[in-house]
Amino acid sequence: MQRLPPLRLLVTFEAVRRLGSMRLAAAELNVTRPAVSQAIKSLEAWVGVPLFDRTTKPSVATEAGERLARVTRASLGQIGEVVDEIRLSAGADDRQITVSCTIGMATYWLMPRLSAFYGRFPDAMVSVQAPPSDMPAFSAGIDVALRYGPAPWDDGETVKVFEERAFPAGQPRRMAALGSDLAVLRTVPLIEVRTPHGNHWAGWRDYFAAKRIDPPTGPRQTFDNYVQATQAALDGHGIMLGWRSINDALLSEGRLASLADGVHDFGTTYWATSARRRSSNPFVRGFLEWVGEAGAAFERTVHDQAPARTPAPDAPRPGPSRGRTS
Repeated sequence: MQRLPPLRLLVTFEAVRRLGSMRLAAAELNVTRPAVSQAIKSLEAWVGVPLFDRTTKPSVATEAGERLARVTRASLGQIGEVVDEIRLSAGADDRQITVSCTIGMATYWLMPRLSAFYGRFPDAMVSVQAPPSDMPAFSAGIDVALRYGPAPWDDGETVKVFEERAFPAGQPRRMAALGSDLAVLRTVPLIEVRTPHGNHWAGWRDYFAAKRIDPPTGPRQTFDNYVQATQAALDGHGIMLGWRSINDALLSEGRLASLADGVHDFGTTYWATSARRRSSNPFVRGFLEWVGEAGAAFERTVHDQAPARTPAPDAPRPGPSRGRTS
């Protein structure tokens, strides 16, 4: 088998070719970008030819790279199928639940509550995956997807988790200094989130339109996920458009604050959907029941103000249409 390069090099190469980005491949593989770059160079040294044309931006696969990508993708897919069959026959797959959700939802809402699920199902094993997109989908191996949108999905059994709300959030002293006039937000430093693969979440322009306020004119910082944006808000670099799923615990701890009458309901909700192929699994069904109950309990204790929903017939509605996946 010395004719074959190490498997990790092929896995890294396939991720870079499929996602079209070393940064996104690093996020998916949970490694650093330099590690991905070094793996590609090592694979190119192994095969003896360049696999990517780096004279273009972004770089594209060479003819040799395309040939290797096709056979690598097919081979890894076959390996994954066999492993799934072996795990299923051994019974280990019955206890494994793989959940896909955004990194913000995973970090601030789901992970702090998982111990309660383990208390109910001590034999379960939950893996949480955060895709580079802001809209989790049922890719290979995903059992449950936690997704945000205006209506429940129809690609599997779906339960409501909780209704989402948006609100300006920042350091308490900074927020207190703003007073109660939402229009003052136009000129203060704002923190924006824009993901590289789709923007299903409302942003500041959507919020200003919904509140019937002129577009912002002040300085802005942009991040590609809500973990970074939340840290910037905690550090006092500006005001973010916060969300219940991400910022409620920080509001309750007094580390962030929102504005009176600043909460807005975009008509969106978090939903949990189980993959049809796994809907009969008792642990998956148990997770779906538990996360619905946890969401209902969360709604009873949220720390944002009661929303004063502003009619905004022309404002864009974030999230997918009913039943859409991405």
